Amino acid sequence: MRPPFQSDSLTDTEKSSVSEALAEVINESPDGDPISENYDELVKKLGSDLCHRGGIYVIPKTFKLSVVIPIYNEVKTLEEVVRKVRSIGLNLEMVLVDDGSTDGTRELLGGMHEDDDLKIVFHNQNKGKGAAVRTGFQEATGDVIVIQDADLEYDPNEFRYLLQPIIEDRADIVYGSRFQIKEKADSPAWHMAVNGFITWLCNLVTRLRFTDVETCYKLFRRSLIQEIAPGLKENRFGIEIEMTAKLARRSKQNGTRFYERPISYQRRSYEEGKKIGWKDGVSALRCIVWYGLFG
Repeated sequence: MRPPFQSDSLTDTEKSSVSEALAEVINESPDGDPISENYDELVKKLGSDLCHRGGIYVIPKTFKLSVVIPIYNEVKTLEEVVRKVRSIGLNLEMVLVDDGSTDGTRELLGGMHEDDDLKIVFHNQNKGKGAAVRTGFQEATGDVIVIQDADLEYDPNEFRYLLQPIIEDRADIVYGSRFQIKEKADSPAWHMAVNGFITWLCNLVTRLRFTDVETCYKLFRRSLIQEIAPGLKENRFGIEIEMTAKLARRSKQNGTRFYERPISYQRRSYEEGKKIGWKDGVSALRCIVWYGLFG
């Protein structure tokens, strides 16, 4: 049985219409949640179908988002990432997990302990992104958990758009795809080819239909991801495949629903601190075989 899966996107004209309407209400009501407060007006202007597909909906006042941020040697970008996440206007907590940084990141985090919206955890030594993500999952308390890298490749302003299928109870898991739009992501051809092959192979064994399984932006209902988190084993980037395979297997048993929506992406270079390498690509293939077929 194929796990429940949906995907949608907007045309360029639709995106322009949504952007203009949102800019107007945000400028008029910059505080609080202007989209929720002006929802009826936006529906009249754009129509319910476009609002439904364009990320325009009402967020419950009791909703809380947990943003898990794995960190390793990101002293140059960390403060800007925290600022950007705070600026989106959602009720949230950030779970910052330092994975044994040696570049001054730990000292920077030490000065942030007074901030009420931050929960900071330190690993004594570098274990890998997967280990940091597992720690973050265990510490999160929000209704939904999203992973945010500590660099500037991904834009947290897109959280609201990605959250919509979960809040409207159309999905339990949402992945943000860098490759689902016509304006392809800011990536070299070789990177897109490798990612495409890994995604295709992962889809083959999980029976999902993702276009970008290695994306950072993965959103989960907290109860769902915390259920499988204690059994996650991969310490590095292999956790992306492991999570996907184990959640797909769970879906076949319990009907967990997957969704994919397009996101923007500004790739950074290895000189700027990008850490994933060719060995992680080989590891991804190993993880697809092991967790997809046996684990």
